[in-house]
Amino acid sequence: MPATDIPADLAMHLDSKLCFAVHAASRAFDGLYRVTLRQTGLTYPQYLVMLVLWEHGELSIKQLGDRLRLDSGTLSPLVKRLEAAGLVVRQRAASDERSVMAHLTEAGLAMRAKVSEISLETALATGMSLAEADGLRTQLSRLTESLDAAVERLTTTHPNPA
Repeated sequence: MPATDIPADLAMHLDSKLCFAVHAASRAFDGLYRVTLRQTGLTYPQYLVMLVLWEHGELSIKQLGDRLRLDSGTLSPLVKRLEAAGLVVRQRAASDERSVMAHLTEAGLAMRAKVSEISLETALATGMSLAEADGLRTQLSRLTESLDAAVERLTTTHPNPA
């Protein structure tokens, strides 16, 4: 039934909220990754940074933030900790000194094989087939796009009071 067809008495129940179901699933993933990543020394947010760098190679901190939907105040400490662990190197871009680039070290590149085993383990833990997981990921991407568009639309119609 469309969201507008939810009976009023259910509309304010926690278990009827899509937002809570997504939040609860996210927390469950956090718990799973906390256990499975323990052997690597990575936190889940650090793992995400590493995934992006394994996929794209060198990126600016801004590009990393855009890809991960994180602001620089959240991302910079993550990358600094990865650098302190010897997995990532940060350096100013030669073409624009305002831009800080991040790339993997040899140790960071080598960690990929171990983490790929963890990715398989977590995929199995979902209890979903590859097709089911792909379908859910597609639906969640559409949801994210819709919510981003709603925020944009609402921001223009409901400006911050000055």
